[in-house]
Amino acid sequence: MALDKIALDGKFVRLEPLEERHRAAIHPAAQHPEIFEVTTSALGPLYDPYIDGALARSDGVHELAFAVLLKVPQLYVGMTRYLNIEEPHRKLEIGATWYEPSTWGGPVNPECKLLLMRHAFETLGFHRVEYKTDARNARSRAAILKLGAVQEGILRKHMILADGYVRDSVYFSVLDTEWPAVKAGLEKRLGP
Repeated sequence: MALDKIALDGKFVRLEPLEERHRAAIHPAAQHPEIFEVTTSALGPLYDPYIDGALARSDGVHELAFAVLLKVPQLYVGMTRYLNIEEPHRKLEIGATWYEPSTWGGPVNPECKLLLMRHAFETLGFHRVEYKTDARNARSRAAILKLGAVQEGILRKHMILADGYVRDSVYFSVLDTEWPAVKAGLEKRLGP
């Protein structure tokens, strides 16, 4: 069963299922090297192949990519995805997330995660949402913990990156039983 490609609306952001029309709109947000210091790069000549791959895999069965629209000033500021969707096991991953640096520390990331997890738990009835990041990415690790996710462990030599680096991945999760407290924390961060 494929997940429906629907937009998720919040107070600050709108998550739109990635379409070809987003390619040019998101491009300026991806042109900040600090975004991709320890993640997959979508800079320069790698941008089009990155978007091609996201579009090809965004079938709602395996992945579902979203363009992140900051409602004011109506500007696309990044991307995020549902990854590793395992509907029979009622779990998925939220990841491949990046935002224009001007949005870091503001409401964009917590609201994106609130919208994605609310949809996963409350609409889709999933039991588990996973997050993973490169063990070297201290900023991402801190942001995931701040969401209320629980660190589960580190998979050593988990992935070989495009540059040949053998990465350790840190895994986190939020369970459906933890969701009410995580949701309350995110709503509090986002204010009234």
